[in-house]
Amino acid sequence: MNVRLRSPDTLGANRAALVRATRAFAQMLPVVIGMLLLTSLLLAWLPHTGLIDWFGRQPELDVLLGAVVGSVAMGHPLAGYVLGGELLAAGVNLAAVTAMIVSWVTVGAAQVPAEALALGWRFALVRNALSFVSAIAVAYLTVGLLRLMA
Repeated sequence: MNVRLRSPDTLGANRAALVRATRAFAQMLPVVIGMLLLTSLLLAWLPHTGLIDWFGRQPELDVLLGAVVGSVAMGHPLAGYVLGGELLAAGVNLAAVTAMIVSWVTVGAAQVPAEALALGWRFALVRNALSFVSAIAVAYLTVGLLRLMA
């Protein structure tokens, strides 16, 4: 029995898809490199800003500030947890730290251009806006649930 697993037409289609994907990646590469450089600069700058001094004025504003800081200085979750632990140890309220950590991981202000290039501006902006609002909601829900359980 002679069975062909791939036809010549399939190989040509696969090759064309690979060429298109390579071109798309090459077009996105400068934006991705710029995004990574911007993120690295923000993460290097953030500890020198006196971040802890920004918090503590009003709990509601602290949650919003935490979400904004997390959105701008997004990064690896482990780095966010370390920063969150430092903020908690300094007396920043749990809702603000939770909003910062959730937005740190889910929102990416510096990544919007790369995301928009790949998925479209509307998608990138709506996803980031929903993630920002969700980070604030998760912060309040977390604190509320912990109070109920205590």
